[in-house]
Amino acid sequence: MARTATASGRTATYELGTNEVTLVGRLAGAATEITLPSGDRLCNFRVVVPRREGTPRRGAKVDTIDCVATTAPIRRFVGRRAAGDALMVVGSLHRRFFRSAGAVASRYEVRATRVTRVTLDDSE
Repeated sequence: MARTATASGRTATYELGTNEVTLVGRLAGAATEITLPSGDRLCNFRVVVPRREGTPRRGAKVDTIDCVATTAPIRRFVGRRAAGDALMVVGSLHRRFFRSAGAVASRYEVRATRVTRVTLDDSE
């Protein structure tokens, strides 16, 4: 069932339970591909996104967001990109649990369903 939400004078229509993320930024470095024990292949990469002016947190001017691609076309596309390439990543936010040094750890990552090259206007 579609619902609407209004904040700061802006209204958006959404489905309850929506989990959609859009990032626009630059590839932080070369993507790495791993093969899981199941045989599934993943491509891990990071996107650096500048923070908006007036962001309350002091110090950092960018956020570096972990992303993962699971489908072959997206893995190949990201694997051919170079550090600094401007990208738009569309996907969903997931929390992944894993063992590290004998303890359970977790991290959030964006599971990419679409990645495209974009041109950024860096003049601002």
